[in-house]
Amino acid sequence: MNLPVNFSAVKSALDSTQQSAQEPLSVSLYIDEDSPEDMIAHVRKAFFSTDAKVRFSLEYLNGASTPRDGDDMACIVAGTNPAVGKLAQDIRNTGVPVMVATPMPSLVHDLAQSTGCPIPVGDIVAPNTPAPSAKGAVPAQMEGEGVAEPIALTDEGARTLNERMGKWVIAACSEKKLAFAYAFAFVRRPLATEAVTSTSIQNAGIGAFLFIPGADMPVLTLNQVKMVLQIGAAYGQPMTMDRLKEIAFVVAGAFACRSLARQGAGLVPGLGWAVKGAIGFAGTEAMGRAVIEYFEGGGNVAGLANLVKRAANTAADGVGKAASSPAGQTVIRKGAQAAAKILKL
Repeated sequence: MNLPVNFSAVKSALDSTQQSAQEPLSVSLYIDEDSPEDMIAHVRKAFFSTDAKVRFSLEYLNGASTPRDGDDMACIVAGTNPAVGKLAQDIRNTGVPVMVATPMPSLVHDLAQSTGCPIPVGDIVAPNTPAPSAKGAVPAQMEGEGVAEPIALTDEGARTLNERMGKWVIAACSEKKLAFAYAFAFVRRPLATEAVTSTSIQNAGIGAFLFIPGADMPVLTLNQVKMVLQIGAAYGQPMTMDRLKEIAFVVAGAFACRSLARQGAGLVPGLGWAVKGAIGFAGTEAMGRAVIEYFEGGGNVAGLANLVKRAANTAADGVGKAASSPAGQTVIRKGAQAAAKILKL
């Protein structure tokens, strides 16, 4: 098979991914002893890393705390200490992003406001609370609606707290987000999920607008390769040119999905481009989600080839069945129309 991929571009992607994952990090953790012990223990454990490239400092809040120079981020585990707002403000003033983790988001928010050092809502993370809206609206829990504080750090609370912390790191430390994922487990799934979503959207656009037969294949497959490399690096899995055999299955999966996309496109007159875009999205997303679950389940690079091949075949089978039935054609048409609306095309 003549694989439609530029191996020099793959090599460049490998080098860039490895370099990004190995960047040094500097993190400071400030502990308010008024915060519940289980919260303190959870956040301390979350930021524990054996990576020699991580410079980590821990300090208990005593009113005299000062920001460290050169940090990539800081985290304050907040309780009822009124100095939290001032410390967070001082850290932000040095240009260092600061996350405030607490089981008492409303109290911490209001206390900081009362001392004249308000904490941006987006910088406060807590268990079982949604992220602020894109417009920065305060979540319902921070308006005092029905959630008792401190919020209990149950298993589900710990999971949602990790998710919120991971998303915050990705947004606030985007230039080093892969290094953070490599060093800290709580950043991995949020980063991997973001990689899958962004790559799927890119491939939807590529599939929809590259009308020259075959012209989309090199770009689509290189995007899928980069996605798999980024997910693998986030989970500490080595990716080298010796593993290009595994990457070839990504390309083969893309071929299968695109072939069926072209077949399905003919079933929806006038919306063929949207069908191609929708399948570019669905095939990439299915592959990425499978890779995440595989690595989270303890899988390693050695078995990645078969996993990617199965994921691609499953996505392709679904497209084939849909394209061959009247009911499926209706679904394809509706899905294409929905995709067009979402992408505002």
